[in-house]
Amino acid sequence: MTVEAVSDMAREALFLIIKIALPVLLVSLVVGLTISIFQTVTSIQEQTLTFVPKIICVFTALVIFGPWMMNSMVDFMTQLWANFSLYVHR
Repeated sequence: MTVEAVSDMAREALFLIIKIALPVLLVSLVVGLTISIFQTVTSIQEQTLTFVPKIICVFTALVIFGPWMMNSMVDFMTQLWANFSLYVHR
């Protein structure tokens, strides 16, 4: 196995991680920012106010994007296992 092959696999894996995590992180960011703006405008400084809506929205995002995330990971692993004979040298 060459250095280029290892770096290509690592690059593909990191890109997949970013691609899979992005929807959930964006939902969390938007909800957190919205609640922070609401807290600033209303002068409410309750720390737990951000926690519950974020958890609910992240859970909803996981339910919505979960099948796509799982299919992406399964496709990547299937590709790795299909090319396994190329990675092993005798």
